[in-house]
Amino acid sequence: MVKDLSIMPTGTIEAYISSAYQIPVLTPEEEHSLAVLHRDNGDMAAARRLVVSHLRFVIRIARGYMGYGLPLPDLIQEGTVGLMKAVRRFEPDMGVRLVSFAVHWIRAEIHEYILRNWRIVKVATTKAQRKLFFNLRSSKKRLGWFTKQEVEDVAADLGVKPEIVMQMESRLASQDLSFDGLEDDDDDAPSAPSTYIPDVRMEPSRLLEREDTDRNQKERLHAALAGLDDRSKTILYERWLSEKKQTLHELAEQFGVSAERIRQIEKNAMKKVRLQLEAA
Repeated sequence: MVKDLSIMPTGTIEAYISSAYQIPVLTPEEEHSLAVLHRDNGDMAAARRLVVSHLRFVIRIARGYMGYGLPLPDLIQEGTVGLMKAVRRFEPDMGVRLVSFAVHWIRAEIHEYILRNWRIVKVATTKAQRKLFFNLRSSKKRLGWFTKQEVEDVAADLGVKPEIVMQMESRLASQDLSFDGLEDDDDDAPSAPSTYIPDVRMEPSRLLEREDTDRNQKERLHAALAGLDDRSKTILYERWLSEKKQTLHELAEQFGVSAERIRQIEKNAMKKVRLQLEAA
């Protein structure tokens, strides 16, 4: 949408914020005129003015999400992406100001960024979990864990099941933990998963199962290849099974046909082998 943002303030984040707040707010008439120019003529200069004049609102919204421990410049950047999307979709004849329309898009982009980066492991994937993630903190009435009544109250307020509230509170209270852990002499430090999750790869039963599976797959593959004519079988072997794989052109020269013909034979042979493996 708006790629050239050279007229936007640059420098440190402090300078950026200071410059953004010095950009005049558009009057309703100016905003409408610019939005019509962009909608009807695809005027990028008009779109840039709409974006830049609303940066102060992006900054204000982004500051409200600083409690998640993510960099303010990144929050502002994501919010600005949302503002650009809003400008692209804004209909000037709806009778509302751009800032009112853009709030949803700005928050949506910031929410996506937070959910992607707040933890290594995603804590919110469903719609109900995402709603809880951004409302649970403000819904708390006291420090510590919720009481049963508080869980039911929050669930009713947000329109979700009580068990989802309890699950999300547990996720928010947890921390990412390295699988191998850190070299730490602290006896009270949590144990890394590598210290208590067993490695079952070398168990005799697993080894036997893996060997049996490999042998079965090889037998099925050889049976499927046996049903091919000699030329197709040779092409598949030289293209996929040989240590020194040949190119289409090398095989074309060997069989005296075009490289495209070799490709067709290979494709048909692969299809026959795949069907044979699926039917086995």
